[in-house]
Amino acid sequence: MITSAFDGRSPAKINPKINQNAPKAEAVIFTFSHVIERYVTEHYPCEKVGELLMGHGATSVYLLSHHGKQYGFFRTWVGAPACVGTVEEIREILNTDKIIHFGGAGCLDKAIARGKVMIPTEAYRDEGTSYHYAPASDYIKIKNAPIVEAFMQENGIPYVLGKTWTTDAFYRETCDHFERHKADGCISVEMEGAAVQAVCDFRGLEVYMFFTGGDLLDAPEWTNRKEEGQIEHTQHDAGHFEIALALAEYVSSR
Repeated sequence: MITSAFDGRSPAKINPKINQNAPKAEAVIFTFSHVIERYVTEHYPCEKVGELLMGHGATSVYLLSHHGKQYGFFRTWVGAPACVGTVEEIREILNTDKIIHFGGAGCLDKAIARGKVMIPTEAYRDEGTSYHYAPASDYIKIKNAPIVEAFMQENGIPYVLGKTWTTDAFYRETCDHFERHKADGCISVEMEGAAVQAVCDFRGLEVYMFFTGGDLLDAPEWTNRKEEGQIEHTQHDAGHFEIALALAEYVSSR
């Protein structure tokens, strides 16, 4: 049973490597967007310091300078197992203990506009990865949500606070599941949040998480809520990278 998968007693057969001599990053920001990756490398002084490798290819890891500090940046892969794999492996390339996780998420409430910042407070564990990093439970607490909320308030950034539903199977977000999770206080649905929180808790890392409101489930029929080629108010909107970078500055100065 997946709910009995957590083993906190015996050692793992394979362990991620940690390079104590790796370049120091105040925080590491990851994106799921190739558009934002291109934006960052074109608009910020970036040094490529390594690569994360998987069977379907490599993704570059950068160190970028901003206001006299160094921050890591890379494009991760969609889905809990692949995304968690990059979190596990990033400390072989960069020395950090802070992760900034932002990306697009489906919206479970039609009152929340596309492009709105959503801050998850808890993540429903409808995926498999988190059960190998934390004992079974319906939800995992997103423990740094109050810090992310304080940052948004101090910077005058509008946001919505609520639970998120993390699922592996976006084609199986059924009507009954939607109704149940919405009634339980979930405002977003995505594929990585619960697992990223679980791995960071397990490895002693701090993760700071927010989402960009995207497609809408709270309608008679699913709607993408964007025009073809639209960038603004989507997960590819560079403005949300700017929020992530400012959040990295904020948490690195605490």
